[in-house]
Formats: sequence, C-alpha cells, structure tokens
Amino acid sequence: MNFRIGHGFDVHRLVPGRKLWLGGIEVPFIMGLAGHSDADVLIHAICDALLGAMAIGDIGQHFPDADDTYRDIDSKILLKKVAEMMVTEGWCLGNLDTTLILEEPKVSEFIPEMRASIAALLGADVNDISIKATTTESLGPEGRGEGISAHAMVLIHKK
Repeated sequence: MNFRIGHGFDVHRLVPGRKLWLGGIEVPFIMGLAGHSDADVLIHAICDALLGAMAIGDIGQHFPDADDTYRDIDSKILLKKVAEMMVTEGWCLGNLDTTLILEEPKVSEFIPEMRASIAALLGADVNDISIKATTTESLGPEGRGEGISAHAMVLIHKK
C-alpha cells in the first residue's frame, strides 16, 4: 500500500470587525482573522497538508488570493474541493492531527464541533481527526494576541 504524509502551516492576524472561523465553525470572539477568504487558519493548514501529501501544490496555487472568486469564500468550500481532489487522485485519509496556537479565545469547548465539521467535509470518521490547542505562554505574535497559527499533519494512502 502507498502511504504519504503531509504537513501544513498557516497564520493570520487578528483584526476587529471580522468573524472568527476556526475548523469550519464560528467561534465567538471580539476579533476575527484577516485574509482574502474567511481566513480559517485551521482549514487552510489542513488543505496545505493534504495537497502536500498528494504532491500537487499548495493552497495558494489552487485558490490564489489574487482571484476574486475566492474573496470572502467559506474555507469549508476549499477543503471540500481538496477532498474531491483526493478522491480523484485515488487517495484516502488515514488520519489528521492538528494544533491551533493561540492565547485567546479559549477553544477547548469548540473542538468537538470542529472535529465533526472537518470529518464531514473529508468524509472521514471523527475518530481520525485530532485537534489540539496550545498557547505560547505569551511569547511571539500568538502570545501577544496578534494572530493565530495552525499546524496540520496528515497520513493518506492509496485506495
């Protein structure tokens, strides 16, 4: 059986006047993430991990921010398209492990809903989706509350 791993990383600034989308759900907070799309940093990292594992580029190649088609787009649509690419290429998800890096808001209560959202988009079992959250102990841009970043690791295999 052919196995591959992929890693994705994304970061966005926190700004007033935007909704905060993480893992496909709206998280109540006084700020949101700046970006061309809805700036869902977790979904963007997942897309990059999957695209990288398939060796077919990255999120910027497939959904460029210079293309107004993707302005304010729901990132769940992007992940669904990447999931369709996986099917077309003959790949299946083994598992997904992710980490959100942020000081605020506290997101632990939202993780089960994020896992369910992502599992549904990928046609996967929720038990194959891991989402963790951590702080940087007030260090760096995430620690100062300037932004949120996310890492994603995936294992995929051929059908």
